[in-house]
Amino acid sequence: MLILLPVDGSDASSRTVDHFLKHLEWYKGEVEVHLLNVQPNVAGAFLSRDMVAKFQQEEGIKALRPLMSKLDAAKVKYQRHIGAGDPAETIAGYAKEHGCDLVFMGTRGMGSVSNLVLGSVATKVIHLTSVPVLLVK
Repeated sequence: MLILLPVDGSDASSRTVDHFLKHLEWYKGEVEVHLLNVQPNVAGAFLSRDMVAKFQQEEGIKALRPLMSKLDAAKVKYQRHIGAGDPAETIAGYAKEHGCDLVFMGTRGMGSVSNLVLGSVATKVIHLTSVPVLLVK
């Protein structure tokens, strides 16, 4: 089973990974995890494309590192990925492009106003993808 775990480096993302690891027995057979962090597009007159890409990679690694440690400790196979752009569109596109069986994500992330009800990214992913989405509160 191929599971997409989109994370943003927040405490909520950490709890989502903890919940996933706690319930690994839900999945029969081997589980392959794709850990995805989506960085915002950055534009500036004084920044080269390479500088922006390097910044996005560095920030993505910072967000993924503690979660990779959790997966390593649990001996779960994973691949890490860093995308850029609209988070929901990137997550939905990634799930489709890589043939993911499930998107396992939290309902809250780093945003504040957008998370008043369910979370704008989670809501948008549900609408954009045909892949099942399991939301963790």
